Amino acid sequence: MKVSNFSTSLCRKRGKVGAGGSGLQRRGKTRWPPNNDDDEDEDDDAEEEEEEDGENDDDENKRRATTHAEQAVCNGEEELGTTNQIVCTRFDQVTYHQVSWVDITQEFFEAIRELELGEILHDELFGLFEAMSAIEMMDPKMDVGMLCNRGNNKPCTFAQAVESGALKLDNLTPAEVIGIIDSTYACIVSWLEGHSLAQTVFTNLYLHQPSQIVDKPLKIFCYAVYKIIEIIKDCINKALVFEEEDFQSVTYGYRLQQDITEQKIISMLQEVEEELHRKSRIKLIDVELETEYNDGLALYARIRFTKMFYRILSLMGKKEQLQQNLNDCHRLLSKCSYIIQVMIKTVNCGEKADEISNYPTIMGFDPMVNQRLLPPTFPRYTKIKPRIEALKYLDELLNRFRTVTMITNQNGFHAALDFFLEFSRQSPCILSRSMLQIIYLPTTNRVFGVQNFADVLKEAVRNFTGSPALMPKSTLFYNHLAKGNVDSFMSHCVYLFGSLLQLTGHNRARQRDKLAHLLEEFATLQDEAERLDEFLHACLTLKGDASRSYLTCFQTWILYYTLRVMVIYLLSGFELELYSVHEYHYIFWYLYECLYGWLVSAISRASMFFMQQDLHNDTHKGRGGKKSAKNRKKKSTSSTYGLEILMYQAMQNICGGYYKALLGFRIDGKIPLPEVQFDSEKIRYEHRLSPFSALLTPTLVRYDTFLEMTKEQTMYEGNKPITGEVQYLAGCRHFNQARSMLNRALSLYPPNASTVNEINQLLKVAKTNFVVLKLLGYGHKKDSKEPPVFDFSCHQHFPLIKLS
Repeated sequence: MKVSNFSTSLCRKRGKVGAGGSGLQRRGKTRWPPNNDDDEDEDDDAEEEEEEDGENDDDENKRRATTHAEQAVCNGEEELGTTNQIVCTRFDQVTYHQVSWVDITQEFFEAIRELELGEILHDELFGLFEAMSAIEMMDPKMDVGMLCNRGNNKPCTFAQAVESGALKLDNLTPAEVIGIIDSTYACIVSWLEGHSLAQTVFTNLYLHQPSQIVDKPLKIFCYAVYKIIEIIKDCINKALVFEEEDFQSVTYGYRLQQDITEQKIISMLQEVEEELHRKSRIKLIDVELETEYNDGLALYARIRFTKMFYRILSLMGKKEQLQQNLNDCHRLLSKCSYIIQVMIKTVNCGEKADEISNYPTIMGFDPMVNQRLLPPTFPRYTKIKPRIEALKYLDELLNRFRTVTMITNQNGFHAALDFFLEFSRQSPCILSRSMLQIIYLPTTNRVFGVQNFADVLKEAVRNFTGSPALMPKSTLFYNHLAKGNVDSFMSHCVYLFGSLLQLTGHNRARQRDKLAHLLEEFATLQDEAERLDEFLHACLTLKGDASRSYLTCFQTWILYYTLRVMVIYLLSGFELELYSVHEYHYIFWYLYECLYGWLVSAISRASMFFMQQDLHNDTHKGRGGKKSAKNRKKKSTSSTYGLEILMYQAMQNICGGYYKALLGFRIDGKIPLPEVQFDSEKIRYEHRLSPFSALLTPTLVRYDTFLEMTKEQTMYEGNKPITGEVQYLAGCRHFNQARSMLNRALSLYPPNASTVNEINQLLKVAKTNFVVLKLLGYGHKKDSKEPPVFDFSCHQHFPLIKLS
């Protein structure tokens, strides 16, 4: 074995150095390192002479020198004690090294005897950066720019493709135009799924020079694609709910035809649409031309869809006259949904529609045309969706748009937040998530561009707790000092609750990280709410209103949303599959004993505050005709509180059922536990609940406290350990109680409510787990040590317990 006395990492790639290095090319003699400045000057002169001589060398001499150097360095075939001088080119500078080879085979094998199995020697001069550079540089698997060197088909530009005849600019058949349009939409869909424009949409050569296209439908469609890309990019950038894995907005130097206005592109599409419509009305009798006639209808549908789709995006992205724009969107969405079905049925009319490939193979597409524009990073595998799947994706996108526009029907912040959370739970695409954000809050402080966000939050507090500071009939409402403090507090709430709404627009994995940071903001707001309630109480006392004391209205309101964020944070761990099965018991315990219990308490307290406020108002007003209307409002508010309390109590019982079932599984040894020396339950517990440590209310339950509270539940009379069957039957009772509550809630909700689907899923979970735990409680598979299966197919947070 032979090794050089200097790092050979630069010569690892068969003599290639850097992203564009030419490798080992010349040989020469020099001393390294130089002894003094005079030697450096002499070496510089020698180098210049060597370069001049090298320019006169022919290609054969270079090839022989390179081959000889490669064999000497990479294969180690030089004789012992000889020297070989090589040249490594980097950044156009030539440096000469003197290489001496020494046989270290015997010493190497003697040295490795001191290493244990699995140990390696780490030299301080060869770190991770050098190792990764040597491995990745110019490797087609690691350097995206090297993909162009594969195969014999070199990427060609628009001009080269036209010159070679590979690209037609005129006399395209309808089938060819349909294929190009459908493939372009497939590229747009792939772009929306997180790939770059250079590897998706701009692989269409027709988009590089649309002005040179003679075929009118294709030319206008290419212009429309540019405008669609521009408005999608602007809407997503405006919403700011995307991460690098969601969306890439870099245009790689392509101009998005900003000189063409919205009205101009719509008029051009309208002109082409009318022309195609006139042709489609002429029914051809010749059977041979029937195919061409059908292709013309399919092309007409695509141009019409492009026009309407662009108008929908344009209307939803505008913040002026929002309600009128959304009304127009409803009409356009209905028409688009019909046309997209026609496009799906006629997808086979396009050229090469039946071919199965990872990228469009139709004329005009080259997947490698922009490869050199990409940064030299690990190549992302870009698979363009098939045309039929892309069109179905657009159909689903239109349905999501239709759902997004329903946000205007939600009254109040509480209902709007529930809508945002429910929409996010469906994991929609980045475009529909962004549209929801910019429709509800086109600007930071304006809901739907009209209502002040602070006023919306004030209304939410008033409807939740009935705070006297927000009631027109209260003396606090007209106290300027109190009003100023309330306004200051609500201005802080605008930022926090705006961030909460924006958080729901991120992808599910990113939401969990942002929820942890948001809890720190809630901790600060809890402190402000406490000071505000104390100040308002002091104001009431100074006013001499001895009939009542000020209640903790703002604290209760903030606590309610704090608890909801905490619940969402813990449940997201199940959805993202972050928890191991042996961790489930303390997660469900925390939900059961702490969070859902606190939520029920907070809502009950708010209900009590509201009732006391109504009682106070009734005692200070005369009898009149408005009493019945007030009673109706009071009954409606009480019903809302009751339904929400019922739902949280049902989920509390479901978590209690899981906790008891998991205790039984642990007692019976049916849940595999990690090795003690490699795991610490305390560390896991503290890590999972660490975001709650910043909060003062509710206080984080420490691990030692958790052990003390759960120790009593694992002991029987006379300190006798409890059996698994007892825990199973206790869990069975929890699921049975949850089932009864869910059935009652189902009868109270309207049939078309969005919560009905959630209740039906929870009912299936409760019924199934009730049966399973009842069987286990009576000794079914008592001797089996097979671990249970937790199936999240029915509900993403609460699994079905299955016995294997």
